[in-house]
Amino acid sequence: MLQPARWKTLLAWLAVVASLVVLLPNTLGTDRRSDLPGMPLPRLLPGLDLSGGAGLVLKLERSDIDNDRLVAAVNAAGAALRAAKIPYAGLAGSERSLSVRITDAARTEEAKAALATISGTALTIEADGVVRLDLTNESLDIARDEAAAASLDVVSRRVSEVGGLAVNVRREGQDRIALQVPGFSDPQRLKDVLAQRGAFSARLVEPNASLENGPPPGTEVAYTMGEPPVGYVVRRASLFTSGDLVAAEVVSGEEGVATSIAYRLSPEATTRLAEATRDNVGRTMALLLDDQVLTAFTIDGPITDGRGQITGEFDEQGAANLAAVLRSGALPASMTVVEERSVDPALGSASLRSALLAVGVAGVAVTLFMVGWYGAFGAIAAIALAFNLLLILAIVALTGTVVTLPGIAGMVLTIGMAVDSNVLIYERMREETANGRPLPEALASGFSRAFSTVADAGVTTMIAVLVLFFLGSGPMQGFAAIVGIGIVTTVFITFTLSHWLAWRWVKSRQISHLPRTVRSGLFGGLHLRFMAIRNYVFSAVALVSIAVAVLVSLNGLNLGIDFTGGALLQVKARQGKADAAQIAGQLEEMNLGDVAVRVGLDPAMATIRIPPQGGGENAEQTSALVARGELEADYDIRRVEVVGPTVSGDLIAAATIGMAFALVSLIGFVWVRFGWQFAIGAVVATMHDILLTTGLFALTGMEFNIGSVAALLTIVGYSLNDTIVVYDRIRENLRQYRQMPLPLLIDAAISQTLSRTVLTAATTLIALAALAIFGGEILRAFAVAMFFGIAVGTFSSIYIAGPVLILFGLRPDRYRLGGRGTEAEKA
Repeated sequence: MLQPARWKTLLAWLAVVASLVVLLPNTLGTDRRSDLPGMPLPRLLPGLDLSGGAGLVLKLERSDIDNDRLVAAVNAAGAALRAAKIPYAGLAGSERSLSVRITDAARTEEAKAALATISGTALTIEADGVVRLDLTNESLDIARDEAAAASLDVVSRRVSEVGGLAVNVRREGQDRIALQVPGFSDPQRLKDVLAQRGAFSARLVEPNASLENGPPPGTEVAYTMGEPPVGYVVRRASLFTSGDLVAAEVVSGEEGVATSIAYRLSPEATTRLAEATRDNVGRTMALLLDDQVLTAFTIDGPITDGRGQITGEFDEQGAANLAAVLRSGALPASMTVVEERSVDPALGSASLRSALLAVGVAGVAVTLFMVGWYGAFGAIAAIALAFNLLLILAIVALTGTVVTLPGIAGMVLTIGMAVDSNVLIYERMREETANGRPLPEALASGFSRAFSTVADAGVTTMIAVLVLFFLGSGPMQGFAAIVGIGIVTTVFITFTLSHWLAWRWVKSRQISHLPRTVRSGLFGGLHLRFMAIRNYVFSAVALVSIAVAVLVSLNGLNLGIDFTGGALLQVKARQGKADAAQIAGQLEEMNLGDVAVRVGLDPAMATIRIPPQGGGENAEQTSALVARGELEADYDIRRVEVVGPTVSGDLIAAATIGMAFALVSLIGFVWVRFGWQFAIGAVVATMHDILLTTGLFALTGMEFNIGSVAALLTIVGYSLNDTIVVYDRIRENLRQYRQMPLPLLIDAAISQTLSRTVLTAATTLIALAALAIFGGEILRAFAVAMFFGIAVGTFSSIYIAGPVLILFGLRPDRYRLGGRGTEAEKA
């Protein structure tokens, strides 16, 4: 028998050893790991849903950035005209443009030349000596990019100031910032410190200013924060700003009650303040934060030490938050929380335990199944599966991929799907031995001839996974990443270590015939007439599909907050059981709309869904805050998810585009690889699977969210995986059996691959059953949908994908000539 390539085997063993080296430090405690010499070692990083913590997505307000850019252009225009000593009037800006009237018409061209130096503007001369400057789209885009980049640093500092460790901050698109703070249990405090822009300044108050015709030039009206608000007419020019602060600390009064925040200025700002206060003794100076007056006081004399205090009605945390904002500096624009996904650390730990239990049960169950069916070869597949999981975890650690709860679900799914390659090879080996070939030759042939099928099937699943990764949200990206890594490692391990282990076992035992431990009797010699009943099957499938379509159109889908917006809270009663009626009654009094409350399998746990409030992003956050305040006396808040209308709209668009792109890409691959009739068959089978799985959501009322889209995409990939195995055998039979009628040829192909189809479905369904039973409530709907979809996909690959080829007139002569066309067509 042929020995596997030694260099491939050596490479595989090196990969296993390297994986052990990478993962071993993760088994040590933090203290012991830090004592290890050398560079920082890769770590498995748990996501918020496993470790607990706060996750927010913030949107930079473009209006602030655009307004600041406009103000800068107005100031630059005034400075340019004054420098050129050109008289002007009516300099003002609005939206994206500013205008100024040149009072000396003879100097209009000179003014045009002076204003043309202002970058990022387009200049237009209008009637009566009016010059208009429009901000260009390019300049605004640059300003937005700069603001987003600067915001990353400020956000990181603020989170660190309030105790957030290992914060992960990244940009999402042009104007969004996503942050995750593992282990942080107070997301409301994060929102409090990030909701403030932090533009701190000291301004002189204009005494006795008349507001009859509006504030005097160079001034504006600012109001205090308290009730009732008090207005001050303050100069626009600042004596110092946030950028001049070098320190800000809370000063506590009696019994630890915070009374003020002490600040200290930089040397340059200290000099400016000393000169300004020396010249304005007796006048009032106001300290402003985001254009609101924090405090105002009379200047008694020159302030030369650069120190001051902000007094007000602060509690301990409010003062600490304000000090953190001042120390971290001002944001270039205000930010709005458009999405929140926060998990209590206790719930994260419980989810991790459940997920690991599901992985363990799935691994053991699949191993027992494989050993029971294939004996020693099944044990080899199980060993390869263990190496595969080891390699997956090592790559996850090396790449810094965050391990999420859906990511562990992806690992469970990989356990079921990873043995697919082994099943395909072993079934091919069984066929070869049934045809009289010795076992060593049959084994070599099985690995050789199965490679193209395994590769084709892997590509289909990988396309769906890549689409999900690039268009999905954070947790679903973790799922896609692990499944994608699993596809690559499965092919690598199967055709290196699995091959070598099987070869070594057969060689050492000197076995020439298939062992009795391989249970081949159930499928051996099967020649079922699937095509004989294709018309009846098609009719039944059509009726069921119509019924499901009617059900979906009438019942609709129970869309989750990912697609509708709103808030979701998971709470646990501090004593006894959760009372759904009482919770609903309490929240009804808060005018939050039609609140839905559901008690889970754990009677102490309840899930609360608050509908969208219709008042923009802040309204959704307010509804969650109100609900927390109402319930936290009797319940621990374990999980909070808030999705604003902007994010929900983006998720709908991403899901639609992603599903469409995946389907087009997958069908295109099948078309190129096999032919257009095969592509149509794949379309019909795939749409059948999607429709029936969607019907499951409509029938059961399970929530349809972004995880459901991930399930559908995975089902599409898996279904096409199965279909391609059948198509590959059909194509092989077309080239081998030149006189066989097409229906009989398709029957033979389905019968020959039936063992692989059923056994692979069985291992995957076993793994998903373990996930549904032991994986916890959060993943249960996902696992159930996957279970149903894969069962349906197995049916469609047998009873739909093949018959469609007959319906659309597949021409066998194109393949019997060993090419893609007849001799006439080639000519």
